[in-house]
Amino acid sequence: MHLLNPHLASAAPPRRIVSLVPSQTELLYDLGLEAETAGITKFCVHPRSWFRTKTRIGGTKQLHIEKIRLLQPDLILANKEENVREQVEALLDIAPVWMSDIRTLEDALSMIRETGRITHRQEQSARLASTIAADFALLQPGTYRKALYLIWRQPWMTVGGDTFIHHMMQYAGLENVTGSCTRYPALEGEALSRLQPEIVLLSSEPYPFKEKHLEEMQAVFPHARVLLADGEMFSWYGSRLQHAPAYFRRLAKGWELPPAQK
Repeated sequence: MHLLNPHLASAAPPRRIVSLVPSQTELLYDLGLEAETAGITKFCVHPRSWFRTKTRIGGTKQLHIEKIRLLQPDLILANKEENVREQVEALLDIAPVWMSDIRTLEDALSMIRETGRITHRQEQSARLASTIAADFALLQPGTYRKALYLIWRQPWMTVGGDTFIHHMMQYAGLENVTGSCTRYPALEGEALSRLQPEIVLLSSEPYPFKEKHLEEMQAVFPHARVLLADGEMFSWYGSRLQHAPAYFRRLAKGWELPPAQK
């Protein structure tokens, strides 16, 4: 795919940016690129002011190509996992596309710096990346609890060892019981029950797990601590990372307390 070379920067900063990635949309906001950001997806819920006012160009996997064309962007931000290759290729006739591929914290920090470079916000992005890196460096779990992280229901779906969520779980002091799997495996019946996690996390996205689902999963794992988790803190790899270390510390208190104190 002939994408914008990540090692090159335009002589002039982009004036009309379309973001196809919620995590990176929020990053554009935190880099002060409100005037330059012309279009976002319907899943770009942060910041709320942009969600209400910016032109929406479809979903991350169902883009409205002609609507993007009408915005006349000179830079499009995409992601290998969140966007569909064929749709991204179609956008190459409209504008340069910068494609991210995030599996680890280091990948995310590199993306933040690169986004700053290609948008001529190097100083702001470098400062943000350094702050995030320093905060994560302070996370040093003494022990790791075996955990199952669920992202979908009917069928139950979890995360493999080659995902960004898996990497974030380690910073939260969690050992992913499905870490030997790849991508997002579906598990049912015996394959699910034999995992025997100490902690089960029900993510708020992409499936919107709620309080009512806690009892359902508790029946599957009667000896595990079942908790709701803010999926954005585990899966958003832009500037939202600056809030993740503090969240991981708060979440850990949920499995450190005895059941009677929950």
